[in-house]
Amino acid sequence: MGNLEKLPDSSVKGAIEALLLVSSDPVSAVQIAKILDIQPGEAEEALSSLSAEYADANRGFQLREVAGGWRLFTHPAYHDLVESYVLSWDTRKLSQAALETLAVIAYHQPVTREGVKGIRGVNSEGVINSLIEKGLVRELGRTPEQGNAIVYGTTRAFLEQFGLRSLKDLPPLEDFAPDEESKQFIRERLSGSSIASTLEETAEDMDDERDLLDGAELPDEEGTPDGR
Repeated sequence: MGNLEKLPDSSVKGAIEALLLVSSDPVSAVQIAKILDIQPGEAEEALSSLSAEYADANRGFQLREVAGGWRLFTHPAYHDLVESYVLSWDTRKLSQAALETLAVIAYHQPVTREGVKGIRGVNSEGVINSLIEKGLVRELGRTPEQGNAIVYGTTRAFLEQFGLRSLKDLPPLEDFAPDEESKQFIRERLSGSSIASTLEETAEDMDDERDLLDGAELPDEEGTPDGR
């Protein structure tokens, strides 16, 4: 990569588009700058410019900054069309139980299985395992205060799937639900818990708390994200 001849300014955007099209993960401005032998600020400017161009032209795709990098997404306006086209969509869609469990983990992380059970009122072991397999949840470490129990949190793939830059951008709980029935279910099951009352207080601390756990113990979280 480092031996590539430096691209002229007129080709930078085209090169960035090519890189984004073949990448399955968000690509940072620093990575792009290194590959194209340009300054990070130049890469950031080109990415922002491309994002604005796509938006102004109302293209069928968007360029968004998520999970520490940039990635192309289909335009939300064409969600139904894309959904009907992708034959395997239903097999990748999260179940109601998975959405509820994911919401609990996202807003309470780091949290143990017992902690999730205490909020949901049912055993969530199987659902948590499924979310781990989908690359949306991972083990963050263990908590000596609770018998060395494993604590869980969300992954970078989670941020990517929900279009978030960081955990500080978490939306209202009901945004996890794909339809009105699921919204009502989550509203009834979770609104009475401490999530609603503590969300504003904890949102600022979530990323820092998770980073402290990340630094010590855990394996790589890389993997191909599943769809919802």
